[in-house]
Amino acid sequence: MAVQVETLEKLERRITLTLAADTIQGEVESRLKRLARTVKADGFRPGKVPLSVVSQRYGYSVQYEVVNDRVGQAFNEATNEAKLRVAGAPKITQKEAAPEGQLAFDATFEVYPEVKLGDLAAAEIERVSTEVTDAAIDRTIEILRKQRRSFGLRAADQGAVETDRVTIDFEGKIDGEPFAGGKAEAFQFIIGEGQMLEQFDQAVRGMKVGESKTFPLQFPADYQGPEVAGKEADFLVTVKKIEAQNLPTVDEGFAKTLGIKDATLDGLRADVRKNLEREVKFRVMARNKAAVMDALARSAELDLPKALVTTETERLIEGARADLKQRGVKDAETAPIPAEIFAPQAERRVRLGLVVAELVRQNSLQAKPEQLQKHIEELSQSYEKPADVMRWYLGDRQRMAEVEAVVIESNVTDFVLARAKVVDKVLPFDELMTAA
Repeated sequence: MAVQVETLEKLERRITLTLAADTIQGEVESRLKRLARTVKADGFRPGKVPLSVVSQRYGYSVQYEVVNDRVGQAFNEATNEAKLRVAGAPKITQKEAAPEGQLAFDATFEVYPEVKLGDLAAAEIERVSTEVTDAAIDRTIEILRKQRRSFGLRAADQGAVETDRVTIDFEGKIDGEPFAGGKAEAFQFIIGEGQMLEQFDQAVRGMKVGESKTFPLQFPADYQGPEVAGKEADFLVTVKKIEAQNLPTVDEGFAKTLGIKDATLDGLRADVRKNLEREVKFRVMARNKAAVMDALARSAELDLPKALVTTETERLIEGARADLKQRGVKDAETAPIPAEIFAPQAERRVRLGLVVAELVRQNSLQAKPEQLQKHIEELSQSYEKPADVMRWYLGDRQRMAEVEAVVIESNVTDFVLARAKVVDKVLPFDELMTAA
């Protein structure tokens, strides 16, 4: 086998591979003979089918397999010998002109780029922190109360007020004509909790059971239903039932319903604080990691392999189709999704992946066993049976690979923050928890 390596523009390379034709033919004949031992054909006993019949039926496909195998092997040997790190799959084409008795192929491919990391000391990064306050604990307990509330019928002469659950019939029309999704019977929602548009919510307040009302409603220009977005509709609403909420009292009994071991008020607040601090820790880590990754992406210099960007784009498209399928969209698997929609995201992912890998390699930031163990323990604490969750992680390579990636990113974040110009910012609890 003779090997020629050409450098094309940027990351592209081309290798010319030549293989002996008699070697290919010998391998084809050997595989056909093995195939003849098991192949079945009409008029012949198993294992007695003539080689000529087997060759006529399977010769082309076997030759295709052999050539693929041999070219792949030759490509791997050539790139290993040249110490090339191949990015993505090569494009193989057979050359018409070849030395006598030889088959020649061109393999065009890309290699991983040289990554020039920026000066971390010159990078300015905002590092946030957040405190779990007593007010945050109070709000969380109030949410827990709402999750366990019950509803009871209001008196017939009482109008609907905020926090009431109302059951209504309604029908909306635009220019006197009904529209899709504008009509419902026995529809329930809770007043004041943002489940309906504000105009609709306000219109129902004060209404009594059996009462009907017609009112105008202006749909927002950015409303999720494009057929009604920006238009004005007239709604007829009839109240069928009004139920007042009953919130549980925050006491030891309430704490017991939450499964808290120390079922006291102090124990309840301590448990809520512990859970909030765990959630805050992960959100702060994610926020600071994102800031670090942005800084790394801005400061590094490298060319992006097109093959890796294409692969990442396809992965994002498949993820989008899977999401559409989960939402019940018909024919989601074949939904036309333009690749350019995900191109910027794919390029960023590839860029960060290469930059992080180089930073990890240069500074030995790989995940250590004790770090993996600690991270899994932290993840497990939010579940009822932490030991079972730990076994679930430890028993699967894919899940452990995901944990390893998180730990490596954490190592990178700590490494960069220790060297960059850090601007510390205290983020209010509510802002951290509502941020996307």
